[in-house]
Amino acid sequence: MTRLFTIFGAATLLLSACASQQGAVSASSMRKSATGKWTLNSVTFEGLPATARVTTVFSNIPYKCLEGSEWNLPSNSYGSFTTTSSAEGCSPYTQNIVWSTLNQGGVIMLQFKELLDGVKAKNISDGYRVELTAADNSGMIWRAPIAAEGQTAYVVYSFTRK
Repeated sequence: MTRLFTIFGAATLLLSACASQQGAVSASSMRKSATGKWTLNSVTFEGLPATARVTTVFSNIPYKCLEGSEWNLPSNSYGSFTTTSSAEGCSPYTQNIVWSTLNQGGVIMLQFKELLDGVKAKNISDGYRVELTAADNSGMIWRAPIAAEGQTAYVVYSFTRK
């Protein structure tokens, strides 16, 4: 009888370990959710000390210049973003990118590289990674950790789907 319970317990453990984890979010499923056209509504900060100042993000772009920008994240990975702000210090432009998602230590990350004219994506080593914390039919949120006065703060990018 004890042997029967041991076999039954081992079989149950084996089957539960092999079963798919429903509700677990994968980089692939988040990529599908992030694919599309987006408008960056706001850039905000979490956990930033009152004395710290963030003036630029990504390629030294003033973060205010990114607000209102249009992001195209197609399924073929070759997308773009277009800044449209006419605020002081902002110049509207379009930047081509290549993007993807990955699971980094249990956190889904969205990464992208800015493409340069005449340079293949595989030859560009610089890029950016942000936490892809949410993406659905209406909105998407990115969080980018930054060091500020010896602690970790976050730049939060909030998008709406077009």
